[in-house]
Amino acid sequence: MPADLAVIGLGHLGLPLAQAATAAGIDTIGYDTDPRPVAELAAGRPPVDGSLTASEIRRMLSGGFRPTTNPTELGRVRTAVICAPTPLGADRTPDLAAVTEAARALAARLRPNTTVLLESPVHPGTTEDVLRPLLETGSGLTAGRDFHLAYSPGRLDPGNRAHGFAHTPRVIGGLTPACTESAAAFYGRLTDKVVRARGTREAETVKVLETNFRHVNIALVNEMAVLCHELGVDLWDVIRCAETKPFGFQAFRPGPGVGGHGVPVDTIGPHRPLRLVELAGQVNERMPQYVIQRCATLLNEHGKSARGARVLLLGVTYKPDLADQEGSPAAEIGRRLMDMGAVVSYHDPYVADWRVRDLPVPRADSLYEAAAAADLTVLLQHHRTYDLQGLAVKAQLLLDTRGVTPAGAAHRL
Repeated sequence: MPADLAVIGLGHLGLPLAQAATAAGIDTIGYDTDPRPVAELAAGRPPVDGSLTASEIRRMLSGGFRPTTNPTELGRVRTAVICAPTPLGADRTPDLAAVTEAARALAARLRPNTTVLLESPVHPGTTEDVLRPLLETGSGLTAGRDFHLAYSPGRLDPGNRAHGFAHTPRVIGGLTPACTESAAAFYGRLTDKVVRARGTREAETVKVLETNFRHVNIALVNEMAVLCHELGVDLWDVIRCAETKPFGFQAFRPGPGVGGHGVPVDTIGPHRPLRLVELAGQVNERMPQYVIQRCATLLNEHGKSARGARVLLLGVTYKPDLADQEGSPAAEIGRRLMDMGAVVSYHDPYVADWRVRDLPVPRADSLYEAAAAADLTVLLQHHRTYDLQGLAVKAQLLLDTRGVTPAGAAHRL
């Protein structure tokens, strides 16, 4: 059965798009080569990252959304959006294997007048230099003449209800002005505002800038956290005061590491590396080790060795109030604690099973009892369900890596 839209890739980019499109009354199919998420979605079960609830999936299905692994469905749509994952490879550049696979599947079935969009994080030039040749060779059609081609960076903040799909402006950059307008017409059905970039490369570079901006600023406050601890200065009070400045400052807060799907890009093809981004990555990658150092020091100051110490980790997801563990520093912190001989357990209301080195980590059933029994409790993620005041009273020793406990109630990062 024909559909208006095909979302290719049912991950953290594709599912929110499919949800928004279905809610807007657009007949949508979701295509993925992996049969597992397709079967789960078809059965009304939510994704493992918790990005959508079971009720939201059921609403999508009742609204006409159809998940499929059948590539022939791609030849029956007016618009196709590629949302394939592009994790960093060993050379620190985005791995385009899933994007090229999606492009070949689409190209073999591409019809004239279709609008093709790419949302995956890629290097500037990918839409024109990689995606376009694959689509043209596989279809015999010409981009900009026979079909429209454009790039739009994914920029949703998972779990952020204030800035959902409809209220987050979309940046569009087309191969031609007509391509841009066709893409803008599609996204205009889903969002309040569409911003037109000069072309595909400018739109692609928006994603690079936005992601690197986040990582560089987190690195700055992470370095400030280490410095302020050495100086005996309350960094969170410093940030509280600094963010009252109405211009020239945006508040970022330190933590045990940087998680999430957006990864910093410090090398772009043969061009010179972005040295500041490279350095920021090094700073952020050192934060789990700094947390371990603080853990060992705190235990030692209280007459205990890390070897044999019972350590409870609270919150192992990368973001509060979500189940998504993508890039969470908790796994590295757990590994390092185990290497030191600590006995590690965890608590997370969103994660029923957590593994380190493919081995299950014991899950605390009773939070307060576990905190009282542990030699050290480490708050890695601040879920709203945590009663921090009560936790501070029950825990023998509490390290707060998020700066959210009441002043004086815990040791802060």
